[in-house]
Amino acid sequence: MARAWPSRFDAKLALGAVDYGHVDAGIRRFLYTPTFLNRPRTLHSAAAVALLAGLALLAGCGGGSSESTTSTTSSTPSTPSRPTPKTTDWPTYGFDQARARYLPTDQVKPPFKVAWRYDARHLMEYSPIVVGNTLYGIDNNGEAFALSTRNGKPRWRRDVASLNASAPTYSDGKLFISNLEPGQVQALNASNGKVLWRHSLPGRTESSPLVVGGQVIAGCECGSVYSLNARTGKENWSTSVGGAVKASPAFSEGTVYVGNYGGQLSALRASNGGVRWTASTNGRIYGSAAVAFGRVFVGTVAGTMYAFDAGSGSLDWSTTIGGYLYSAPAAARAPGTPPSIYFGSYSGSVYALNAQTGATRWSRYAAGPVSGAGSVIGDVFYAGDLKTTETFGWRASDGKPVLQARDGAYNPAISDGRRLYLTGYRVIYSLHPAKGRASHGFVKKSRSMAG
Repeated sequence: MARAWPSRFDAKLALGAVDYGHVDAGIRRFLYTPTFLNRPRTLHSAAAVALLAGLALLAGCGGGSSESTTSTTSSTPSTPSRPTPKTTDWPTYGFDQARARYLPTDQVKPPFKVAWRYDARHLMEYSPIVVGNTLYGIDNNGEAFALSTRNGKPRWRRDVASLNASAPTYSDGKLFISNLEPGQVQALNASNGKVLWRHSLPGRTESSPLVVGGQVIAGCECGSVYSLNARTGKENWSTSVGGAVKASPAFSEGTVYVGNYGGQLSALRASNGGVRWTASTNGRIYGSAAVAFGRVFVGTVAGTMYAFDAGSGSLDWSTTIGGYLYSAPAAARAPGTPPSIYFGSYSGSVYALNAQTGATRWSRYAAGPVSGAGSVIGDVFYAGDLKTTETFGWRASDGKPVLQARDGAYNPAISDGRRLYLTGYRVIYSLHPAKGRASHGFVKKSRSMAG
């Protein structure tokens, strides 16, 4: 059964159902019809053009291929190299339990070079996670995989669902994944991908799991939030929250925060699912909340970003920017900035707001609708757009553009503190910081990636 594409579109906005298993062949047929050049660019055709252009550009590069390099010898003594920076795990959607989407680092910044590429062969709506020297992900067709961060070679691949729109979470040697079809939460052995347990839900779920205190917590389109035993998969508790849950739960100081399609933000006790407080908004909540600076930040499809007091649920501020807000905010105190949140709008703009007041620090226009969540890595905010399926990077302090990559769409960037992993429409790229003349954030040897 096909799902409306992309998952965050309701029936009013959806452009039609897409069978992901046949999307590649369908795109090829579409592109080579005589009427193609005279048709308006819909989101489907834009994605198709970008996808095939990327594939043509990467012709001859299979999954896990490395970019060729050359070396020369010299009689000049080499200067001592800088110590290799240690890596930091990005073990869950949004980086941490609070879903702050911020990794402080002074090592990962443009310009970059492409070290390797991995073609997932299907749409990658959600970025992978990284733990140690392994990258874990799952595509929209439900194929989970593990890659070596050194060369992008698969460690294992396994079909675990027929439809997926979430990111995995790693904890204690296990991967926890929520699936749309069948509606379930499951645990895999991270070393080989074998299924350890599955727990069926009464509805579909695209709520990336939260793991805290031996619990796996995820929302369901049935309107409830579930806590499962991380070891066995048995239910600990469930709480009805009054609307379909698309978002991934966030956690801080014993409390789980999650929004729903009824326009309500709920704060639940992680221990038993009891309701601490609820807060109402002006529209459906699709994106995950971010918890930082004593506040819970969440946007609505009606185009308003809210900041609620994390302890009491009282409203601190709200800012209406116009355009649907499907994008989850990133919360960061990046170098040279006050506490801020960063997010994109379906209107095509990205924003940096002061986290304490809601005032706009800066806004910039992306090339098209921003539907997925961005990330702040170091002093750069990264986000993708649906029109051109490109990824952009803006300096957090003033919004100056510092990167434009030819691939991207939804949730494009994560990092391990040494490399940037960019998720394109279906290809994952390992980007290494580099030196030399650059174009759009990429050095000469990797300028084919520059937008």
